[in-house]
Amino acid sequence: MTISVSHAQTSCLAPRADHPTLLQRIANMASVYRQRKALRSLEPHLLADIGITQTEAAQESAKPVWNVPAHWSH
Repeated sequence: MTISVSHAQTSCLAPRADHPTLLQRIANMASVYRQRKALRSLEPHLLADIGITQTEAAQESAKPVWNVPAHWSH
């Protein structure tokens, strides 16, 4: 005898695949912090190599860690 279940119950506390867990969010924010800190410390000739100005680098590095484009979190 075979029993088939079409809809599995999941806990409301279980993380969904499309939503990061709290630990993942914290890790992402730490990564953004490190990247923006590194960007802030680049010399002008290195910024020119990646195609951004000192003003653009300063603006990006001044943003809070939770302010990132949606495509960064995938």
